[in-house]
Amino acid sequence: MAEGLSGTEAGKEISEHAKHGRGPQAARRRDRIVSIAEAVLLSLVTLAAAWSGYAAAKWNGESSEWLTAALEARTDASRADLDAREDRNFDLSTFEAWFDAYVAGDEHAMGLAARRFRPDFTVAFDAWRATSPDTNPNAPRGPTYMPQYRQPRLAEAKALDEKADDAFARGASADQAADKYVRATVFLASVLFLVGISAHFPVRGARYGLIALGAVVLAAALVQLAQLPRPPA
Repeated sequence: MAEGLSGTEAGKEISEHAKHGRGPQAARRRDRIVSIAEAVLLSLVTLAAAWSGYAAAKWNGESSEWLTAALEARTDASRADLDAREDRNFDLSTFEAWFDAYVAGDEHAMGLAARRFRPDFTVAFDAWRATSPDTNPNAPRGPTYMPQYRQPRLAEAKALDEKADDAFARGASADQAADKYVRATVFLASVLFLVGISAHFPVRGARYGLIALGAVVLAAALVQLAQLPRPPA
C-alpha cells in the first residue's frame, strides 16, 4: 500500500500549486492592464486625429479664401494701374494739343483742347497756369508736376496692392497652420499603427515597448496640437 504524504510534504505540494496558480493569474492581470492601456490610447488618438483633421481642413479653407481674395485684389490693382496709366497718357496728349495751339497762338484750338481735359487734370492745369510759366523760370515743367495733379485710380491701385499683400500673407499663414495640423495627424496615425501591431506580438516585452513608444508619440503630438492656433470659426 502507498504510504500517505507527511504534513511537511503536503505543505510543500500546496505551496508549489499556489506558485503555479499565481503565475498565470498575474500574467492575465498584466494582459488586461495592457489591453486597457491600448483601448485608452486608441480612444485618445481617435479623438485627437479627428480634431487635427478638422482643424487642418478649416485652415486649408481659410487659406484658400485669403489667397483667392489676394488674387482678386491683385487683379483689380492691375486694372486700376492700367486705367491710371491711360488717364496720364490722355492728360499728356490733351496738354500737348493745348500747348501746340498755345505756341501757334490759336485761341480756338486752345479752347477745344482745354475742354477735353479731365476734371482732375483741369485743377492741376489751372494751378500750373497760376504759376505764370510763361515768365517764371522756376515754374513746374507742366501740370503733371503740380501737387494738385491727382490720379484717383493710381491711389486705388496702391491701396489694392496693399490689400492683396495683406490677404496673401494671411493666406500663407493659414496654409502653414494647415500643414502643421496635417503633420500632427501623421504623428497620430503612427500611434494607431504602433498600437495596432502591438497586439500581434506574442512577446510581452515587445508589446509593452510598442505601447510605450505610442504613448510617447501621442504625448508629443498632443503638445504640438496645444501650441497650434485654433481653427477659424
